Formats: sequence, structure tokens, C-alpha cells
Amino acid sequence: MVAAFASGAQPVAGIRDRLRSANSLNPPPYTGCVAASQVHLVRHGEVHNPDGILYGRMSGFHLSELGRAMAQTAADDLVARDRPVMAVIASPLQRTQESAAPISSAYGLSTETDARLIEGANHFEGTVMSHALRNPLNWPWLINPLRPSWGESYRSIETRMLAAIHAAFDRAESAASSERPDRGADIVLVGHQLPIWIAHLAVAGERFMHDPRERRCSLSSITSFERRDGQLVEVAYSDPASALAADSTDVGAV
Repeated sequence: MVAAFASGAQPVAGIRDRLRSANSLNPPPYTGCVAASQVHLVRHGEVHNPDGILYGRMSGFHLSELGRAMAQTAADDLVARDRPVMAVIASPLQRTQESAAPISSAYGLSTETDARLIEGANHFEGTVMSHALRNPLNWPWLINPLRPSWGESYRSIETRMLAAIHAAFDRAESAASSERPDRGADIVLVGHQLPIWIAHLAVAGERFMHDPRERRCSLSSITSFERRDGQLVEVAYSDPASALAADSTDVGAV
């Protein structure tokens, strides 16, 4: 999903100045009384990946310095919404645990882990994708983009992601009804681009086959849902790290 600094990347100190300028033009959209619980799907920040490896579920891939700055923008965006958050839950992979840390810190919580949020399995994990595609021995793995044939099925990802989201709503709504019947409680789920995008497509009723380059799920982006009459409804998408995007690379998964 992500990699290291692009060539010519600017120091993070200068990046913070641009973030302050961008934030001054975009005041937080969420203020006032909160009635319904929301579940926020937050993607991790940029990963240190100088070799451009498709790392998938591999261990040892941590956030870059830029990625940590990105993760902080997601935390800041959530705090600016002035909504109560009762839990922060992340995929077990290092990049998502690190991306969850500033959010958990902002709300005085410990990060929990849910394996259902993990990256999708991929046959090309550990390779440089552009090189792997030149090898005819790999071509049979590309035969069925509908499933897809090169990794975990979209339907499998949909099943586990929707289960994790509904479980979060069950927990949030139970807490709200017993502790604060006048106000909802939110839960933040920190995960990966493909699973978050599949959740978006499933809720929107759109087909799963897609061009990975066209996913609307940027680094450290936030996709927010409500549950109305038992049905998930996407209510917002935010890209708080957009000011950092020009300096980032994003090639760690398919």
C-alpha cells in the first residue's frame, strides 16, 4: 500500500507548516451535539519501503517519518470532530498499530487488535510487482480479476470487514444505550486500503472488480459509517494528510 519517501521529499518540519496552512483553509466539519454512533475506518500512513516491495502481510514494515506525520493528521482530524471515541482497534500489522497510536493517545485509550482488519492475502507478497509481472510463470495468477485469482477473494474480505464493522457498532450502541442514552459513542478501526475499499464498495452496492489506482482511500484517510435500521451507510470521507501526499509513495499492496 505504501512505501518510503519519494525522491526529493521535503523535511517533515516543512510539511507541518503546509499542514497548518491547509487546515486553516478547511475548518473541521463536525461540531455540536452528537446523536448517532459512527465507525471510522482509518488507513495507515506511509510505510518505510525503500525497495518498493509488495509487503502485504509481511512483518517488519513500519511507518516512515512522513507516515508518522500522516497518522497524526488523522488523529487531529478525529479530535477536531468533537465526537466521543470509546475504542481504537487496529489490524495486527505493525504499520496499522503505529498509525493507531496517536489516535489512542489523543483519547487516552489503549489500542486493541482485531485480525479481521488485516491486509488481504496476496500471491505476489514479497516481490516487486513490476518485476513479477514480467515473469510468464506468474501470469496464470492474473487470470481472474473478478475473484481475484492472485489473492484473498473480495467476498472473503467483504465478509470479515463487515463483521468487524457491525461488531464495532454493536459495542458502541450497547455502551451508548447503557451509559449515555443521549449521545452516541464512536469506534475507530485502523486498517488497510484494499479491505477499506471493499467495505466501501459493499456498502455502496458496487461491483468489487476495480482498478487499484482508482481507489478513493488515501494514506491516513478516514471513511466514516453510521448504522441505520441495521444497514450500514457511508456518511463521510476525509483526507487529512492530503497536504503530504506529494511527498509520499504508495506501492505496498495490490
